[in-house]
Amino acid sequence: MGVKRNWGWDSISEWNLAPRFWNTIRYTWYLGFTSFGGPPVHFKIFHDRFVTRLQWIDEQVYQELFSVCQAFSGPGSTKMLYCINLIHDGFLPAVLGFLIWSIPAAIGMLGLAIGVSNIGDTLPRIAYALLSGLNAATVGIIALAAVQLAEKAITDKLTRVLVFLGAAAGLLYNALWYFPVLMLAAAIIAVIHDFRWLHPPVKWVMSKVPGRRGRKNREPEPEAAAEQGNGVELSQTASQQPEAEPTSSRPPSSPAKPTRQRLPFTTQDTNTDADDHPADDDHPADQDQDRPPSPRTVPASHQLNKHLTWKTGLLIILVFLASFTAVMILRGVLQPAPLLYRLFANMYLAGTIIFGGGPVVIPLLREYIVAEGWVSARDFLIGLAIIQGFPGPNFNFAVYLGALTASGAGYSPVLGAVLGYLGIFLPGLVTVHGTVGVWGAIRGWRWVRSALRGVNAAAVGLIYTAVYRLWQIGWIDEGRERGSSLADDPWWVVVTATSYVGGCWFGVSPPVACVSGAILGLVRYGVVG
Repeated sequence: MGVKRNWGWDSISEWNLAPRFWNTIRYTWYLGFTSFGGPPVHFKIFHDRFVTRLQWIDEQVYQELFSVCQAFSGPGSTKMLYCINLIHDGFLPAVLGFLIWSIPAAIGMLGLAIGVSNIGDTLPRIAYALLSGLNAATVGIIALAAVQLAEKAITDKLTRVLVFLGAAAGLLYNALWYFPVLMLAAAIIAVIHDFRWLHPPVKWVMSKVPGRRGRKNREPEPEAAAEQGNGVELSQTASQQPEAEPTSSRPPSSPAKPTRQRLPFTTQDTNTDADDHPADDDHPADQDQDRPPSPRTVPASHQLNKHLTWKTGLLIILVFLASFTAVMILRGVLQPAPLLYRLFANMYLAGTIIFGGGPVVIPLLREYIVAEGWVSARDFLIGLAIIQGFPGPNFNFAVYLGALTASGAGYSPVLGAVLGYLGIFLPGLVTVHGTVGVWGAIRGWRWVRSALRGVNAAAVGLIYTAVYRLWQIGWIDEGRERGSSLADDPWWVVVTATSYVGGCWFGVSPPVACVSGAILGLVRYGVVG
């Protein structure tokens, strides 16, 4: 007897798009209007909706998609939604779902750009105070996201080191080619470490060190000795304290990590065992009409390869790399290149090489747009402050910058917005589309998982780079239109700390934190003037 297939799309013809389009619209139409809070919140919304309730994909596929979306360039949460729709309903419904997800905030950012392009060279000081408060709160939000992502990315000493080195390297240098090189280096280091390729030569070198030759019974390292001591204590007291947990080298203030992998960006563990998920007969239609038949009987590899083979996926990736090479060559050959082409090329480059998602792409876009002289630092900071309160992907910031660039050069802001939108989103969506097909074939390769682990850790480290760069330009005022460090005034330090503590300890959502930061900025204006 073959595997029972009870997927919701089995009864839908590959060429009958109307039911699949309706399926996508029905379950995703509101996400672009209500998904505030950035990628961490977006991932939790998608898990609750598409894994727990609708069961479009299972837990294993969700975890693998999360790793793939985080490990490669582009908007992480946007790619996750695209992949879920791609696996469940196919390519065209996935494109429709992406548009539904991203267009609402894109229209809002276009409107903001048109308004900002019509204001004068200076703003009232009260407006600067409000925007500085928003920026300070944003730094706290991104810092908290960096800490939370680091807690999930760090699984051992290697990933801890890679997070630190990624952050340190990003702080010390900045160039267009630099971040992809960091990601590649992290992947290579992880593979070398996991396969222990350096262990034999290191042992040979250590054996040649004077004073160590012949030392067969070395004194154990402090960490190992502590583990051995703990093991002895536990074995001696096991009969008295059967539930005692083994201690580790972790500081007392840090709780021990559970042995079972936790779901990224969720507050509770999810177990996919059948005992924890009653059969569909226990959930009648009158209780939950949105729940389709359970997909647990379908293997994960089948889910990933339902609409795409590895050969097609590889072809898509190769075509993208060829297009990227052509765009960059034309960017250098055309002298002078038209402004709108340079705008698209810079956005295409940013969407291709920027890892870490929205928290990283926003400040780094400053190097591709403001440094070119297309948008003023003041207008950049205005958009940066306001987009934090928008739903959907933060990559829509490129729409705002594209519209301002085109408007400042005498072109239609709509044309600039479209070029920015396509340039920033296309690379991530195309590469993840091809990767989903290839991933079904290579997902079991050990070196691939090792490389992804290293890339993910280094990408998290780059978020700390974003925190630093925003911190350095967050305060805008008369005479500070290009932005100055928030550390220049203790008030902004307090606003940043308030945003971080509110989200970390009291569960304050990012939109509420941004509004609170704006209010505190107005308070400072009322006191200082």
